[in-house]
Amino acid sequence: MKDNIEIEKKFVIRMPDFNLLRTLPEYSESEIVQVYLQSPGGVTRRIRKRTFGNVSAYTKTEKIRIDGMSAVEREEEITPARFNELMNEKRENSRPVIKRRITFSFGERLFEVDVYPEWERSCIMEVELPSRDTVFEMPPFIELVRDVTGDGAYSNSAMSAMFPKELI
Repeated sequence: MKDNIEIEKKFVIRMPDFNLLRTLPEYSESEIVQVYLQSPGGVTRRIRKRTFGNVSAYTKTEKIRIDGMSAVEREEEITPARFNELMNEKRENSRPVIKRRITFSFGERLFEVDVYPEWERSCIMEVELPSRDTVFEMPPFIELVRDVTGDGAYSNSAMSAMFPKELI
């Protein structure tokens, strides 16, 4: 299992122009299904199936929050059979989080835009940073609705239990 510290900013944004995003460096698109598992206090466990075209990758992740912006993340690849096994440990009162992920680079950063079927006008964009004080340029073609870094209601874990209403 690989450990690393994940530092990220998270924003609710207006639905972007996907035709424009497709022209950007490092553009990719995938479908993601995340299932949150029963976990001991202070740890969030999930399994993920991420599909690019006809190829799927399966991972198991454990996150231990440091604060609203950072977490220790342990991730390992798993087999489809192990993914199905772990589904038996799904957290009560939760459902799979399904999203389309678009990634692109702008400036020196890689951005991830998650599009959820529950929202029609907005989505979530994240950017991972090498340190808490890293300054980055927000893409000018992205319309920021709100910075939700550290707002637990916008974590995928929380969204698996109750999806927040759209802000716009």
